[in-house]
Amino acid sequence: MPKNITYQDYNLFYKGDINLLYTPKVAIVGTRRPSKYTKEMTALLSAKLSKKYTIVSGGAYGVDAVSHKNARKTIMVSPAGIDTIYPKINKNLIENIIDNNLMISEYEGSYMPKAYNFIYRNRIVVNISDFVIITEADENSGSMRSFEWAQKYNKKVFVLPHRINESKGSNYLARTNQAEVIWDIEEFILSLGIEEKENNKIMDFNEALLEYGDKLYEMELEGNVEIKNNRVYF
Repeated sequence: MPKNITYQDYNLFYKGDINLLYTPKVAIVGTRRPSKYTKEMTALLSAKLSKKYTIVSGGAYGVDAVSHKNARKTIMVSPAGIDTIYPKINKNLIENIIDNNLMISEYEGSYMPKAYNFIYRNRIVVNISDFVIITEADENSGSMRSFEWAQKYNKKVFVLPHRINESKGSNYLARTNQAEVIWDIEEFILSLGIEEKENNKIMDFNEALLEYGDKLYEMELEGNVEIKNNRVYF
């Protein structure tokens, strides 16, 4: 059953671990049609940042889904009612978030979102986070609206570098010095006080099970790996 809570003047309904709302948080947002490069970099950022931060995103197809999937800790801000799985294409992911992390919404029941709900959803994604990363964004996109919310709430914005004529929205923010570019992910992670283990890697759970067999569970008990959200973190 969903519950409700007041947080930063928002009346929120939630399902999952509400304690995640009180952890350090970073928003990762971007296009619903990310390039292969963007998917890889978003997955890497989400996995590494979630050693210290809870990853906040909007549950949409594309960058949002990649961010949630690769995070150890994540919060989904839904534009729909708290009892509604939306979008349905991410049904398995969203159910996993509810079971193991946290989904929040301003709306109760089976409310289906209107166009304006996505912009309102973005303001919460941004405002509850310590800073924002836009990994790919077209001009006049929802991610650029998230940048506008970040300006309103005085949140620092980071972007990934992209080639000319790609991700024109985030490239514009970089070119006009309105966002800081993440030129090197390892340096960026270290600048946030996140120490990297030597030989650190992430594997799909089934792939790791095939490679390590029952030893994988022994490694987890010994604290040498963490198994979360169908991923294995070494």
